[in-house]
Amino acid sequence: MPLHGRDAELKALAALVDGPADQAGVLVEGPPGIGKSALVAETVAAASVAGLRVLRTTAVEAERHLPYAGLHQLLHPMRAGLDGPLRAAFGLVDAPEPSPFLVGMAALTLLTTTPLLVVAEDVHWLDRASADVLAFVARRIGSDPVVLVATVRDGHPSPLRDAGLTPVVLEGLATDDAADLLDSVAPHLSAAARSRVLALAAGNPLALTELPAHPGDDGVLPLVDRLEHAFTARVAALPPSTRAALLVAAVNEGGSLAETLAAANAGPDVLTPAVDAGLIDLGFDAVVFRHPLMGSALQTAVSLADRGRAHLALADTLRDQPDRRAWHRASATAGVDERVAADLEDAADRAVRRGGADAGIAALEQAARLSEDDGRRADRLLRAAGLAVDAGRPDTAERLVRAVRTLDLSPRRSATASRLLSGFTDGVREDVSRVAELAALAGSVAAAGQVDEAARILWGAAMRCFWTEPGPAARRALLAVADGLPLPAGDPRLVAITAYVAPIERGAVVLAGLRALAGTTGVDPEVDRYLGSAALQVGAFDLAARFSAAAAPGLRARGQLGLLARALAVQAWSRVRLGDLAGAAPVAAEAVALAHETGQPFMGGLATATQAAIAALRGDHRQAARLADDAERVGLAAGARPVLVTVRLARGISALGEGRFDDAVADLSRVLDPADPSFHVAFRGYFVAELAEAVVRSGRTDALRDVVRDLESIAALTPSPALHSGLRYARAVLDPSDELFTAALDGGPAERGRVHLAFGEWLRRQRRVVESRTHLRAAREAFDALGLTTWAERARAELRGAGESSPNRGPDARDRLTPHELGIATLAAEGLTNREIGQRLFLSHRTVSTHLHRIFPKLGVSSRAELAAALA
Repeated sequence: MPLHGRDAELKALAALVDGPADQAGVLVEGPPGIGKSALVAETVAAASVAGLRVLRTTAVEAERHLPYAGLHQLLHPMRAGLDGPLRAAFGLVDAPEPSPFLVGMAALTLLTTTPLLVVAEDVHWLDRASADVLAFVARRIGSDPVVLVATVRDGHPSPLRDAGLTPVVLEGLATDDAADLLDSVAPHLSAAARSRVLALAAGNPLALTELPAHPGDDGVLPLVDRLEHAFTARVAALPPSTRAALLVAAVNEGGSLAETLAAANAGPDVLTPAVDAGLIDLGFDAVVFRHPLMGSALQTAVSLADRGRAHLALADTLRDQPDRRAWHRASATAGVDERVAADLEDAADRAVRRGGADAGIAALEQAARLSEDDGRRADRLLRAAGLAVDAGRPDTAERLVRAVRTLDLSPRRSATASRLLSGFTDGVREDVSRVAELAALAGSVAAAGQVDEAARILWGAAMRCFWTEPGPAARRALLAVADGLPLPAGDPRLVAITAYVAPIERGAVVLAGLRALAGTTGVDPEVDRYLGSAALQVGAFDLAARFSAAAAPGLRARGQLGLLARALAVQAWSRVRLGDLAGAAPVAAEAVALAHETGQPFMGGLATATQAAIAALRGDHRQAARLADDAERVGLAAGARPVLVTVRLARGISALGEGRFDDAVADLSRVLDPADPSFHVAFRGYFVAELAEAVVRSGRTDALRDVVRDLESIAALTPSPALHSGLRYARAVLDPSDELFTAALDGGPAERGRVHLAFGEWLRRQRRVVESRTHLRAAREAFDALGLTTWAERARAELRGAGESSPNRGPDARDRLTPHELGIATLAAEGLTNREIGQRLFLSHRTVSTHLHRIFPKLGVSSRAELAAALA
């Protein structure tokens, strides 16, 4: 039957599969019966004509708790090409739990080997692991000959809603189209009946075909209920044995025909009346309902006892499939049953081993419902909450912990419940009083001899001291507990906790610990990651960049993209402060993308603010302002101080570059005001040089003396390299002398460049022109090498004033590339193949190839061999 009233949608989908496509695919959304499946069927037919291979999966509610069930169905025709992560995810090999991102990368690699149409229907019922993988693929298939068409019921959540697919929202048919459809399926309706059906159906194609025979009563039932009544009326006319077999098929949705018949204790002929009635089709070893509402209508229409018997009958036939068997037995159990609960717990273990955290959570939560006592119920709920924390599901974790706290808990279980909620390491959205509570909790747990548990609680609380400001009392409480832990002084956990809690008072201890641990990088990427963050707290940017860079490969290999985003954000921030803009730009870009993908808005805000600082340093003030605005919206929403302080830096640098010195003072001085949301205990001493320059150029040197005096008192407590370097610069510009400028030259390349520039400017004003040129040249060369455009132009202007011509430097090859392109070009210049680059950046090799074809003309090169020279 031709589709009525869908010409525009059919045209758009035909263009999508005819290619070349400029989009990853579409997400077709609408209520039940609106025609989503019919539209997909037409798209599949168009794909076949276009020569596209079609892979498809149709999610069913019964399998939403089976990890990777949908993905397994989708990739089954390509099973010969499955690699390690996919084989582990599908339970085909006994291997460690695969990261969902590694599974996603393996699926992306497999799917981009040939032109494909990938169809995923009813993704609102897709198991979460499969949905996450499909969303991962959808975000990355831009240049690949792969098109994804998915359908979702309106109002239902799915990761695919945020995967870059073009939405196609189906609404009811127009009046004329609805009338044409009704007349084609029920031409003999009376005028009154025709009008009534048109009014009830409201343009819904399924209703237009089903309601003529069973319009229902004259009440105001929702359309879905009317349709279900229509289906159950058709089922009621079937023989009892057929109805019984259909019920088994409904609770076995997604299972095989053989399973259904065995559980119904019947032969295949028992279903013939249902086929004749247009309720089901018998596919290859499967019972397929003509519409999902038919199966749900069947289950709703029978008693709870009848449904339970159908589930138990199926469970008896699934002895070689323990996970499905456990869920069917659970669905048949109304009260407590410890044996079924234990089976579900075993199913959770298998799900977690395969990377299906959400499936494990669901199984444990159901097992808790069936548990025979509060202790077992609490343990299962706590374990489920722990999985939710690891999977980044804060709402789920909080809901489960609330459920646990309604039970009679032992002190150990109560402590675990509190610790789990501290596992979300931003803490931004919490009342800062929680820090003191966590300190007390950590102390009580440590007193009970659970040292590792206490350290985990302290780490979660310490991270809150980074994002928010809990106050000195809470910091002292955390430090007291940390000092009392029976751990060696050089334990990486203690070093990191101390860095976050007391970056000033314990700066010397932290720096000594970090330097002692610097030789151990590469052993544990998670340890390297939080040591990189610890180094950032004490202003050791070289160590922060080193630890973070060491963490990235291991986190990447494990597919721990959430932690990778954090490591990259710290690495980018540190590289910017070291003056390495070329190295920082692609790292910051990847951090922004991964933070968004892994649901870390505040880490994404920090990386975006870092991008704003890069743009400001390069003299792109319009881009800097846009990025700073974006980051500020994130930071202000919850008072994320590191985001806001970095925004202040970016705006201050832009104001300096544009000669708006009063504005620069206003922005940069806010980080020193404890009442300002941009104030940060650790970061306040990192921008002294910029603030000193702004204050001096605005003619307010007395104000700078007050700032230096205050910061000198802080510097007496900590050897922070960033703080001391900034103060050396501030002293030199405040009371210029050869000795102070020479002392200030003890720093990194960017710091020395700024000192050379200020030294040269001062010498020129002292009419020591010849001497000034030496320092101004050094500044120009340093800034040119580092890509610090604003300061490089200032050095050139000063050199011209000193009587020396200084030709403008042409645009750096790196400046012609976007940060994303620069990252790809850099890896290609290092000799990595397209496939290796794709694996490093979680892209398909075809996408990498497309980017390189755009990069070569921008750099004026024609081969990979020329890239290294172009980027030098």
